Amino acid sequence: MDYREAGVDVEAGRAFVDRIRDSVRRTYRSEVLGGLGGFSGLFQLPSGYQEPVLVSGTDGVGTKLKLAHQLDVHHTVGIDLVAMCVNDVLTCGAEPLFFLDYVATGKLLPEQLASVVEGIAEGCEAAGCALLGGETAEMPGFYQPNEYDLAGFCVGIVEKSRILDGSQVKVGDVAIALPSSGVHSNGFSLVRKIVIDRGFDWSDRPSGLSGATLGEVLLTPTQIYVKPILAALKAGLEIHGMAHITGGGLPENLPRCLAENQAIEIDPNQWQIPPIFHWLATEGKVAPNAMFNTFNMGVGFVVIVPGESVDRTVEFFNSQGLNAAAIGTVIPGAGELLGLPE
Repeated sequence: MDYREAGVDVEAGRAFVDRIRDSVRRTYRSEVLGGLGGFSGLFQLPSGYQEPVLVSGTDGVGTKLKLAHQLDVHHTVGIDLVAMCVNDVLTCGAEPLFFLDYVATGKLLPEQLASVVEGIAEGCEAAGCALLGGETAEMPGFYQPNEYDLAGFCVGIVEKSRILDGSQVKVGDVAIALPSSGVHSNGFSLVRKIVIDRGFDWSDRPSGLSGATLGEVLLTPTQIYVKPILAALKAGLEIHGMAHITGGGLPENLPRCLAENQAIEIDPNQWQIPPIFHWLATEGKVAPNAMFNTFNMGVGFVVIVPGESVDRTVEFFNSQGLNAAAIGTVIPGAGELLGLPE
């Protein structure tokens, strides 16, 4: 016997690495040392920091991968993987430096997984970070045929004196929402249950979705907010806190950027909820509070700013192509999010 008979194709692995080599190299920053193929990735810290602090984050794509497997569309979930990590690292004011991925599959299909990694590379380019390394594990009998799992790891950097940790947030500060690109990468267990239980197909084109199929809308990748946020900080905008709106929606994530003895009251009428969320609520008979506790509902990222900076901040993000809106105010409290529909 040999390794191929056991289900592991070493030659396919080599072909896969050759296919992704150029995509990975396009993400490299000047601080990357060495190249693809070593046992580890090397990265020199950027100059100009007095007290540099490294910031790390890790995440996956979740059951959205099931949809990618069913539709045989793999590029977009690679972008999702990067977005879920770099947006988290960004919330403390850090610039993402480099990213690593872990891909596990039952049988390595070079074209399929190359599409995933090309998406990861595209996400890294959008975030300005290097795809420094990764691991591809072929594990026969562990995963269903043609399926894979993804995990991502990001490291960023921030000046110690500029870390956003909640202590900067004051009562009276205002929450400004940056729009999501759709469902992003959370809540897909409920999405899949609604679609399957109600007898829909991913190729269906419900009214209100601008002629797109359910699959196309739901596979829209997670918005990456790194470059607009870093540009805002560089421009001198005063930002006191930031939140990435992921699993648990606004109720779970927005209070995480507050200081002690603070709460936040929002007005959901201040932003436009995308049609896909109305469709999911209607077809799944999902109560409004359950929708807000599961999905981002059109808000992918939130920045907290002083009241006198609201107009300038909204104008800045609008100039970056993001339809920003003031949606709430920090008030005294105990970490609650108020103002949501019942």
